[in-house]
Amino acid sequence: MLRIGICDDSADARIALRAALERALDRRKGEGTFFEFSSGEGLLRWMEKHAGELDLVFLDIEMGELDGMETARRLRLADEGLQLVFVTGYTDYVFDGYSVGALGYLMKPPQPDRLDEVLDRGLEARLRDGDKAFLCRSGETMYRIPKKSILYFASDRRQVSCVAAARTYTFYGKLDEVERAVGEGFVRIHQRYLVRSAAVDRLEGSQVFIGEEALPVSRACRSAALAALARTALES
Repeated sequence: MLRIGICDDSADARIALRAALERALDRRKGEGTFFEFSSGEGLLRWMEKHAGELDLVFLDIEMGELDGMETARRLRLADEGLQLVFVTGYTDYVFDGYSVGALGYLMKPPQPDRLDEVLDRGLEARLRDGDKAFLCRSGETMYRIPKKSILYFASDRRQVSCVAAARTYTFYGKLDEVERAVGEGFVRIHQRYLVRSAAVDRLEGSQVFIGEEALPVSRACRSAALAALARTALES
């Protein structure tokens, strides 16, 4: 299921695009969850608390105070893996999207063949970039968290917290399973902690520091952790 955001200051345009997307998904026998925003400011405020909850965002370029291009630049800073598509009525804007890594553009009103093409590219990109993100589910929400934004994982019984640069995600699981899922670039420093090696600033005694936060290094994990952190330091 694709989680799709539609950002346009025209309610009629949002309704029309959503209907067109629903028809395009039906042609693929797919499903989508839609989130609508009437301004770039509103979308960015929502993203502050819901980072990782969208796969694809359709942005109108000609919006009010904060236009689609500036909204896209700020979204890209918040979530590098988010797929962006511009919707515009003017061909002058078509090539501007490449500066923010946009997936593509649609002219208003969106034509079915172009919409199909953009959705296909979005699905392909999600599959291609799957190894760059960690996926987890909390309740009914599936999160896509770019691995490079993750600082560390901490477990407390069956609950795991993923501490990322923008926010903390909590879900039920086992740290051993998380360790297998994230793969290289992460090192176990304790029965309860798994850190992204590149996020560690320094190791002092029996602690590693990520910024000002200190995490314990257990005796059992110390040798492996030191070796992994040394490799990361040499490669950086």
